[in-house]
Amino acid sequence: MIIFDLACQHDHRFEGWFKSIEDFRCQLERGLVNCPQCASLEVRRIPSALHVARQKPSERSETSHVLGPKVQGGVIDAYKQLTNLLLANCEDVGPDFVAEARRIHYLEAPRRWICGHASQDEYEMLRDEGIDVMRLPLLKAENLH
Repeated sequence: MIIFDLACQHDHRFEGWFKSIEDFRCQLERGLVNCPQCASLEVRRIPSALHVARQKPSERSETSHVLGPKVQGGVIDAYKQLTNLLLANCEDVGPDFVAEARRIHYLEAPRRWICGHASQDEYEMLRDEGIDVMRLPLLKAENLH
């Protein structure tokens, strides 16, 4: 499921829930997407903030709650916990990182956390485009002791 922020020609803003980008485009072409406030069929996608799903404490895995106010063991353990948390919650897209980051930013792919590889120049180009990315050292779970 993908959620788009939408607006009509009168700038009424609303959300639309779709199975995929293709489903959104198909429904838009068939005149099935309209403004709930004025019924206008002239609808467009607008930029939106990233939504992060949160779990109830009872649904969290062991790695998803290790970074609370009671982080134990000092800086090295906190770093290991952060790394495990990132690895557990990001999709590794490897060398496709730059292309996938752009697809997500321009709403051509589902929003999600990804990690992968980018050169310094590619990283700077993404930042110049307004795409929020962060460079981290190459992290692998098997290297954490």
